[in-house]
Amino acid sequence: MARTSDPSHTPFSGPSSHDDRKTRPPAPAVAPSSPEDATPAGSERTSPAAIADARRWLAARDPVVARAHAAAPVFPWRLRPGGFSGLLKMIVEQQVSIASAAAIWRRVETGLAEVTPEAVLARDLETLRSFGLSAPKARYALGLAEAVRARRIDFAGLDRLDDAEAVAALTALKGVGRWTAETYLMFCHGRMDVFPAGDVALQEAHRVAAGHSDRAAEKALYLTAEAWRPYRGVAAHLLWAYYGALKRGEAAPPESVIPPSSNRPY
Repeated sequence: MARTSDPSHTPFSGPSSHDDRKTRPPAPAVAPSSPEDATPAGSERTSPAAIADARRWLAARDPVVARAHAAAPVFPWRLRPGGFSGLLKMIVEQQVSIASAAAIWRRVETGLAEVTPEAVLARDLETLRSFGLSAPKARYALGLAEAVRARRIDFAGLDRLDDAEAVAALTALKGVGRWTAETYLMFCHGRMDVFPAGDVALQEAHRVAAGHSDRAAEKALYLTAEAWRPYRGVAAHLLWAYYGALKRGEAAPPESVIPPSSNRPY
C-alpha cells in the first residue's frame, strides 16, 4: 500500500550545464571505515554542506528534480532513533494520522514503561491492544520482539549490509513492508541512497514538478530514481520539501510540461 509522510522544509541555483557533477557525483564528505562510523548521529554524510552538494548534482542531472530544487527550501536530514523501539514506532504509525499515531505511541510507552523486546514479550496480545494497538499491530509487536530475542534481526548489523540486503532483512519481519524498511533506513541509519517510491507525497511532488496530469506508478518511479544514485535519499527529502512548499503556498506548480525521457519511464 502506498504510504506518505508529512513533509516540511531556499532554493539554490543548480550548476551550469558544463558542470562535470552532472555525471560524476561529489565524493561523500566522510568515508566510514567501520559500522560504528556509519551511524547517522554526527555524521558529515548528512551535513548541510553534503546535502547542498547532492542537491546541486541532482538538479544538474534531472530537469524535474531541478524544478523541485529551485522551489524547495533548505532542509535538514530527518533523523530519528532506530533499533527495536524505532522500528516498532514506525509500525505503530502505519495507516493512521499523525495525531493518532502520536497518541497511540504515548500509550504504548506508558503501558510498557520501557520499550524493549522483553517488555513487549511480557505482555499478551490483549494487553498490547489495550494500549491502542490494532490486533495486527499487536501481533507485529510480539513478532518483532520475538525476532530480536531469536536473533533473526540484528539492528546493529544492518550497517554491515548494503541497501538491498538491509531492506530484505527488514521486510522479512511481519508488519514491515518495503516503504517502512526504506524510510527506517533513511531516517534511523542515515542511508543516503534509498528511495521509498511508494510514498504518495513523493509521487505527487514528482508529478507536479514534471507538469504531468497523472502520478508515476510506484514501479516507474523506482526506475526513474535509478538516475539519482547515489543520492536517492536526498532526492526524496528534496521532493518532500517541495511538496511541503506547494502545500503551504510557498511554491507554485510549473506551467510547462517536461516530457518523459528514456530515464523517466512513465
